[in-house]
Amino acid sequence: MVIMKKYSYTPEGVCAKKINVETNDGVVTNVEFIGGCNGNSKGVSSLARGMQIADVISRLEGITCGGRASSCPAQLAIALKQSL
Repeated sequence: MVIMKKYSYTPEGVCAKKINVETNDGVVTNVEFIGGCNGNSKGVSSLARGMQIADVISRLEGITCGGRASSCPAQLAIALKQSL
């Protein structure tokens, strides 16, 4: 049974205003950051595509940005956790 999901998350404490995630059977198929640093967001999205959700979460959670307590990648990890 294929389980395709779409999830939209509003990040906190970062420049991105929204993160849209699509998964299929536990694999990230698409990530879209609305706002934030365009190049970094595209890079993170591209790297996450095709990865197991658990692997993306373990690699990205806890990453900070400058003096902030979080980052767009860390917020993606939170979004993926909540999408489960």
